[in-house]
Amino acid sequence: MRNTITALAVSLAAFCLAAPVCAQQVSPEVFTLDNGMKFLLLPRTDQPNAIAAGWVAKVGSVNERPGITGISHFFEHMMFKGTSTIGTANPTGDAAYRAQQSDLRLRMNTITWNEQYRRYFNGEINDPWSAENDTAELAALRAELKTAMDSQQGRLGADRVAELKKALTTATGEAAQKIEDELALLQAEQTRASTIVKDEFDKLYTAGGGSQMNAFTSNDLTFYFINVPSNKFELWAWMESDRLSDSVFREFFSERDVVHEERRLRTESTPTGIFQEQFEAMFYASSGYSWPVIGWTSDLNSYTMEEAMRYWNVYYRPNNLCGVVVGDFNPSEVKATIVRYFSRLSPGTQAVPPVVTLEVEQLAEMRMNAEGDCQPAVEVRYHTVPFMHKDSYALEVLASVLNGRTGRLYKSLIEGGEIASDASAAQDSRKYAGSFAFSAEIKGDAKPAQLEAAWYEELAKLQETAVPELELQKVKNQFAAASFRSLKSNFFLMVQLGYGEGLGAWEEINDGPQKIKAVTAADVQRVAKTYFNAQNRSVATYTRKAGAAPEAPEDPALAAMPAQAQAQMKALAQAIAKETDVAKLRLGITNYEAQADKIPAQMKPMADFLLSKMRARLAELEAASK
Repeated sequence: MRNTITALAVSLAAFCLAAPVCAQQVSPEVFTLDNGMKFLLLPRTDQPNAIAAGWVAKVGSVNERPGITGISHFFEHMMFKGTSTIGTANPTGDAAYRAQQSDLRLRMNTITWNEQYRRYFNGEINDPWSAENDTAELAALRAELKTAMDSQQGRLGADRVAELKKALTTATGEAAQKIEDELALLQAEQTRASTIVKDEFDKLYTAGGGSQMNAFTSNDLTFYFINVPSNKFELWAWMESDRLSDSVFREFFSERDVVHEERRLRTESTPTGIFQEQFEAMFYASSGYSWPVIGWTSDLNSYTMEEAMRYWNVYYRPNNLCGVVVGDFNPSEVKATIVRYFSRLSPGTQAVPPVVTLEVEQLAEMRMNAEGDCQPAVEVRYHTVPFMHKDSYALEVLASVLNGRTGRLYKSLIEGGEIASDASAAQDSRKYAGSFAFSAEIKGDAKPAQLEAAWYEELAKLQETAVPELELQKVKNQFAAASFRSLKSNFFLMVQLGYGEGLGAWEEINDGPQKIKAVTAADVQRVAKTYFNAQNRSVATYTRKAGAAPEAPEDPALAAMPAQAQAQMKALAQAIAKETDVAKLRLGITNYEAQADKIPAQMKPMADFLLSKMRARLAELEAASK
């Protein structure tokens, strides 16, 4: 995500994606431009004068390789930096800065990959990328690169400007005048050197009434989206086709620092983030799902503009893209606008290569035992099936039998045995592979081993005895009800269509419900026996590090949520608590308040929870600045 706060709406939408539309069929008009770009158009008048629009690139981390892991997510960041038209006041000067920085960084990489890696492998230094270990030549190049980036961004002499501003607060008379003169000269030089217009994408959309502009990258796809007034659809078509045809990847090297910080906040600074990353790498032994979406640190440092452009020219061409438009519009007018703007995209010259490396069969149980500043917990995960596999529907139903306050896990582990504070199960159907996971945190003096044993007991019941018809029907009714509510929002429906298309077929929004409806108790029992065996499982056990402080009491609002939502809401709340950007917090609060009447009822408690956390964090930062 571009930032933690504006990404929260997509996190809420993800819950809706788990529930396919059951009560009615969705019938978008499908058409494809001559250059190969596909569009799904779904006119609706439920929300007058409003359109949810987006486009999905059928590329995610699974399409990467060692050396460029995380580059799909990195492109997500870069595509908000602008084009030759948007984001710069001086296209020629900006291009010169980019070329200079690309050359400097390539020279730095060459030295690092050769000299610094050799020193690292020989034990002379502990980190080949750290500035503390630079050779004299590398240090000089790093300083030159920083000067170039500071100049492009209008920050040249920023330290001196800060020093002068501080001195001005106490200076008087002639001394104050000298400081003001020097400050004026420095600031004029900053303005002259800068070629960047910050956040112009945001500003143009906001001025046109757009809201919730954002994007996300997953293992399998990348999705860009926004809400716009119906009379501003042409603005959307122009801006999106412009960045698809002319993105210049401005601030390519400085933005990597932003991604490093995102990685630090989302992974390295959380109690179990690094462990979960390692567990994923252990579980997926051969496929492209073994590395994180955000990428490995050494790969983030190693990107070159040339390598990035090769990747871009394969995966971000029209034949690998799909636009989705849902809302109040005239189809013939929208089609004409799409043809006018998106036809200018050049077709790709290279076919998208197939993902050919399949996940190998697991032949022995694997375990990871981790100690951290965390609540003791356990996760038991099994290899299952990918998106649209015939068994994925029975596995989804099995997970729903286990989940929720009326589900089996709550009744046996939380309410009955009182050994877990939360417990959930989930089928994760990705494009090329899948997994099913049970996870739970301990309650009181319970041990992770007790949670694991309790899971095996519940699993044995599913394997030995068919789910009663009444219980099965209850789960199917829950799918249908949640799905129907999600239809109320243009935005959520647009996300579901694009997500399905990115994974393989938008039609799954219609076909999936019928397959869920057709699942029998025998199907649930069969998949429980087929996939959940000892040799096919991996187990992660988390225990509290000696001397670590116990966790604070559970937030009552969090505890009242469905078990399957608590873990993600807790992680998002932790991310909000670390946010330091007041502008992002205010934007997030504004977005939530603007969309309040469109949030489905079942999502309202989670939206309110996150909104309260954002408001509290904003109040803290504002109080600290006074």
